[in-house]
Order: sequence, then C-alpha cells, then structure tokens
Amino acid sequence: MKFDKLDITGNVFITSDTHYSHKNIVRGVTNWRTPEGEIPINATRDFDTIEQMNEALVRNINAVVGYYDTLIHLGDFSFGGFENVEKFLNRLVCKNIHLVLGNHDHHIKYNRDGIQDRFLSVQQYLEVKIKDEYFVLCHYPLQSWHGLSKGVIHLHGHVHLPKNVKFGNGKKMDVGVEGNELNPYLIDDIIKIMGKREVGSEMIDDHHLDDIIGIVG
Repeated sequence: MKFDKLDITGNVFITSDTHYSHKNIVRGVTNWRTPEGEIPINATRDFDTIEQMNEALVRNINAVVGYYDTLIHLGDFSFGGFENVEKFLNRLVCKNIHLVLGNHDHHIKYNRDGIQDRFLSVQQYLEVKIKDEYFVLCHYPLQSWHGLSKGVIHLHGHVHLPKNVKFGNGKKMDVGVEGNELNPYLIDDIIKIMGKREVGSEMIDDHHLDDIIGIVG
C-alpha cells in the first residue's frame, strides 16, 4: 500500500471533537432538551460553565502534548465563532497540529484570514503511515475503507461515543474526547490496542473480507 507520510516530530497524539467554547455541549448552560424537557445527560459534558470545559480541554492536551510533539485532530476543533479557533490554538503548547476537517470547521475549511497557516496541514481525509502502521483518518465513521482487509486502522470522530462503545467492528475506533475523559490518545497506545483486534467491517457481505483469489483493493 502506498499511503502518505505526515510531517511528524516527537510523540504523536490524536484526538477529535474538542468543541472548544461550544455552549450547548456544556451541561450547566445548555439549551438542549429531551422531548420530556430534561437536559440530555449523555449528550452534554459535566461542567457548569463554558470556561470550565475550555480549561479542562486545554489542560488535558497541554499535560501530555509538548511543543515538539505532533497532534492530529479529526475535526470539530472549536465552536461559537471564528475567534474561538484562534483562542484555542493560542492556548495549546503544541504547534505541530494536523487537522482533518469536521462539520463545524467551516471557518478553517474556507481559510478565513489565512487560518490554515496555523496548522501543519488541513484536509478532509487522510491515508497515512505512522510508526509502520497504516491509518485511514476521517472525521466521519466509515463502514469500509482502503486496506480494511489488510489490517489498516480506521480512526474517526463525529459521533461522540462513550468509552464502552468507542470501538467499531474490526480495527475501527472513535478517538473523540468523550471516549477518553476529554484526553487525547497517544498513537502508540492505539497501535497496541488495534494489534489485538481482528479485521472486520460494518458492511454486510463485504467482499474485502472474503478469502477470494484475485481480489485487489
């Protein structure tokens, strides 16, 4: 397989769906309600204020991701206005950030005020080789992906899965902060975890999983 190589220094970390400054994801100030009029506990984070959540996100990343390390972020970086993109970036110690765009990253997607220059790279989708392992990286979860049957690891965000259900069938994982107590993942730990998982797909009758002679791809 011929996958791209990222510009990487130091230790490599990955995360997704930080939603920096997203009011409605904060339980203490959210306007979200269930049909019964209750605050949706599973869809909100246990903070009283936006500032408390922002502090936790910044603290958790800076505690492990150093200046010379690399952070791969799989989208939904911030929320609530363009100024929050810059505020979050300015508070992070790490300056080597690759961003795979999420559905809330429109300011970055359209490069407002040249904001993409603050990242090492910005893209919609990545097929990369890191530490001799192959990855398909996307904000959105995929049912099947390039190299699935060859053990390629698919990491995604978007769905905010909790810890107990963050793994899909096979070598697939939601790396959003909800599944890791608002912390980023060290890529070495993910490689170890995925090394123990069998190849699989959510698709029914995916021929890429069959032992058929002559199939390529």
